Amino acid sequence: MDSTTVLVISVAAIVVAITALSIYTSFGPPSKELGDPYEDHED
Repeated sequence: MDSTTVLVISVAAIVVAITALSIYTSFGPPSKELGDPYEDHED
């Protein structure tokens, strides 16, 4: 394969992996550990 194709596929794979990890962290089981800063500091 051409080096440009490998670079594009690599960058696309990294972007997809970061997006999947972000969605998993936001909505999956680890989301139970996330806190709401607005609820924590009610006046």
